[in-house]
Amino acid sequence: MARFYKNMEIYNLGYNFVLDIYSITKEFPEIENNNLTWQMRRAAVSIPINIVEGATRHSEKAFLNFLTYSYGSAKELEVLLSLSRDLGYINEKEYSCISKKLDELLAKVFQFMGKIEKKTPYGFFRKFAGEKKDPSRPQKSPME
Repeated sequence: MARFYKNMEIYNLGYNFVLDIYSITKEFPEIENNNLTWQMRRAAVSIPINIVEGATRHSEKAFLNFLTYSYGSAKELEVLLSLSRDLGYINEKEYSCISKKLDELLAKVFQFMGKIEKKTPYGFFRKFAGEKKDPSRPQKSPME
């Protein structure tokens, strides 16, 4: 089932976050162009790209898989932003502002992943949310 990604809040937050990362990394030292700058931009771009690619998949399981990649890229950026601050490439105010945006994005992606997961027979997010497994749903063994 194709989904219209441009209407998804997580896509729009992710897309705008890419623009923020590009703006921030423009000011990084040239020596970081092939290292930290490239890594941050790659991770940021990966967020909306994986949302879009997942939205084109026909199963909820496949969509969830791509959302997981997107979430992982956002988590990478937590470390990369901390490094950028600790190396003096961004100041505390910039770090605080961009970190708040990243925290919001992470929370929304995680929440959306939970909604998609509820449409599948898998229980990862239900386990963490304290929900009981639906006895009417077939359960897969951990080895599958």
